[in-house]
Amino acid sequence: MRHSNKNKKFGRTTNQRKALMKSLSLSLIKNEKIKTTETKAKALRPIIEKLVTRGKSETLASKRLIISRLGREDLTKKLFEEIAPRYKDRKGGYTRITKLSKRAADSSSMATIEFV
Repeated sequence: MRHSNKNKKFGRTTNQRKALMKSLSLSLIKNEKIKTTETKAKALRPIIEKLVTRGKSETLASKRLIISRLGREDLTKKLFEEIAPRYKDRKGGYTRITKLSKRAADSSSMATIEFV
């Protein structure tokens, strides 16, 4: 039974799951809008929300933490200089998930996730 376990496994091992979420986070920060499955978008939302909240405080510790999570300094710089300042007055809800039609190949539900 999966009581008290809200993490989606996506049929992957832990390292593969972390790599998937990291690459989706990098793509979202880079392009500011991505198209993925609905389940992956819902799993990505809390990760991105926490990164943007951390990016709003421009301390050295938060920069180092985000660099360690993302692994790329150029996208960390974009998060701190372009994305986080947009939401200085906002307390949360930085992303929007919009449902799309089902994918033709395997009929999985698709969604876009973007910054508001």
